[in-house]
Amino acid sequence: MKQIVKTDLYASKAPLEWAVIGNGTLYTAQIPIDTAGQVVAGGIEAQSRQTMDNLKHTIEAAGLGMQDVTQVLIYVTDRAFLPVFNQVYAQYFEAPYPNRAAMVIAGLAREEMLVEVVAYAAVPDA
Repeated sequence: MKQIVKTDLYASKAPLEWAVIGNGTLYTAQIPIDTAGQVVAGGIEAQSRQTMDNLKHTIEAAGLGMQDVTQVLIYVTDRAFLPVFNQVYAQYFEAPYPNRAAMVIAGLAREEMLVEVVAYAAVPDA
């Protein structure tokens, strides 16, 4: 059985939830959109920060903390974006860090997006 995590993030028109919990795990994917559903301007640093802010908001909406995140999958559209993303990412986690993978891909669902993050978190006593 899955439980929807209610957030204050933009209500997407796509058939999705920003996060669900099932079998003791929170599943979420986050993109660099603001409260109006617009991709933020300002390049990879601004988009990385918005994506990580959205992730943190979602984790906290589930009653968890960033220390509960167990794995992060990072998608960027240019290899040169990874160092900037890493600088922003490091501000949201402390050791022990989640397991993670980073992928350089041709594009994301919205052409103006430069980054997307998929994350999994352990839900205690779920």
